[in-house]
Amino acid sequence: MKIAYLLGSLNRGGTETLLLDVFRNAQANQLEAIGVYRKSGVLEVEFIQSGVPMLMLSVGRNILGYLFRLRKLLISNGIDIIHAQQPLDALYARIASIGLNRKVILSLHGYDFEDTRLAKIMLKIILKRTNTNIYVSRHQQHYYLRKYSLKPQNQLVVYNGIAFEKLNLSATHSMTLSSTPDKITLRKELPISSDTLLLGTVGNFNAVRDQLTLCRFLKQLKEKDVKFHFVFVGKRIEQMPHLYDDCVSYCQENDLSRSVSFLGSRTDVPDILVELDAFLYATDHDTFGIAVVEALAVGVPVFVNDWEVMNEITENGKFATIYKTKDVDDLLQHFTVFLQNKQAYLTKAAEAAKFVRSKYSIEKHIERLKEVYSRYCPKPLKGM
Repeated sequence: MKIAYLLGSLNRGGTETLLLDVFRNAQANQLEAIGVYRKSGVLEVEFIQSGVPMLMLSVGRNILGYLFRLRKLLISNGIDIIHAQQPLDALYARIASIGLNRKVILSLHGYDFEDTRLAKIMLKIILKRTNTNIYVSRHQQHYYLRKYSLKPQNQLVVYNGIAFEKLNLSATHSMTLSSTPDKITLRKELPISSDTLLLGTVGNFNAVRDQLTLCRFLKQLKEKDVKFHFVFVGKRIEQMPHLYDDCVSYCQENDLSRSVSFLGSRTDVPDILVELDAFLYATDHDTFGIAVVEALAVGVPVFVNDWEVMNEITENGKFATIYKTKDVDDLLQHFTVFLQNKQAYLTKAAEAAKFVRSKYSIEKHIERLKEVYSRYCPKPLKGM
């Protein structure tokens, strides 16, 4: 059975990172696939080198022409299942495959909170016309089930997967949390002293996250005379620049600029994570939280707010410290306990690393995808 993955652009983002990891591990996990994308992007070369054939199919101004070319591509490549990563691509796939008996699957990587009225109408239409909708958490699945009155049997959860080898850590190192030379890289870059707490978070400044709450926490941490340096890893989004600008302004107005660095988009996130003394995260409506899982995987103590999805992926706080959403005082209280009991938190972090590496690996993700595909397969997929 052959799968066609439909993508929009190949710019850097959570969805694209996930699919790139899937493609890089497709052959080893006996997954036969091609990638079809509408726009180029910074990850295009990496996708082309992933080992999965990549085909660019631009929409342009002639949508009917695009649909005809997509239909022709599906036929010529012997595609059995079309797996779209956006509602728009699922709609294109459904129209292009009329009469072909191709199955259409849609993965939903976010919520519809920020969607336009037109986008919500399109979403409502396509959700009931796919063969299966895939969600990245149970909480997200329940949201869509309730809001759109969907058939439960067609709504499945497939947790995101992470290629842990890209974290560039041996299992022994990540479990023991031993001090190694690579833990001084970021400290040299900034530069900061070895006795300064190195804290950080990862995520673009968009409507999903709540970096301003972390800034407010840092103000209180400074008032407590804690010696720290905090790094924000993530880019400023042109469509919503105020989310980034407000954080920068807040830090400047509260004399935090020397203790806070805005690093922008980085390609060395795994190296940064392993250097941190603690990882802090604040979300308004993440669907999964790849950055949180990656931080857990390297054995760093993690603090995250009690959004339902975060409770879900951390086993209700068993593998991370959960604080009340937007409650800076509660976060400070938990963090103060951490400062007084670092070894206990490191032990908990080591257990968390083992847990997430076993549950959220890219291999587990692909295995679960193949189980979903096999629902429409007359015979077992390779490796099943």
